[in-house]
Amino acid sequence: MKIGILQTGRAPAQLHAPFGDYDALFRQMLDGMGFEFDTYPVMDMVLPGAIEAADGWLVTGSPHGVYEDHPWIPPLETFIRDVAAARIPMVGICFGHQIIAQAMGGRAEKFAGGWTIGPQMYRSAEFGPLTLNAMHQDQVTKAPPGARVIGTTATCANAMLRYDAPILTMQPHPEMTPAFFAGLVDTREEILPEDAVAAARGAADTPLDNDRTARIIADHLKGHADG
Repeated sequence: MKIGILQTGRAPAQLHAPFGDYDALFRQMLDGMGFEFDTYPVMDMVLPGAIEAADGWLVTGSPHGVYEDHPWIPPLETFIRDVAAARIPMVGICFGHQIIAQAMGGRAEKFAGGWTIGPQMYRSAEFGPLTLNAMHQDQVTKAPPGARVIGTTATCANAMLRYDAPILTMQPHPEMTPAFFAGLVDTREEILPEDAVAAARGAADTPLDNDRTARIIADHLKGHADG
């Protein structure tokens, strides 16, 4: 099954050598699950020529905000709506979660409560509890029509969404290994709240449900593919 990775940002340069860029994290997360991958760096205005170029789509995280004025955001939103209308399976993570919500009629913005950094326990009646790393100040504050909330935390009411179209999105980062996440915190330390960084580092050994979430994502993509 061919998965098109819609890459919406780059990992810090100092993390490329040991870990790869954001698309590499998803390739590694889903390795051995029967997928092939093509990456489209949409932040460089490189979008697929057709929604049928892949059997499923995955929208990555990004340091950008979905509400920012970038020339690649409107065509990405159009592409998302076209994928949804064609009922091709799609997954969105962090920025991907937010841009899909915005494209489908919801809202994402800076959360008044500030940053969320480090392991969070997501309550989900569908999946059970999932502990995953998060790093965000923005979040989905209004779910779109046709989206059902399937995961929450005390500070993120719309943390996981499932749509009438075969779309699954989530705010946390199951693709980020603990080592990558620690490196990301280090590279962003100067722009992050000191207390939140300290809390994230103190919880660095918290067991994560990355592997179980990877299987959830793979099952979603495969379960809605035409073949």
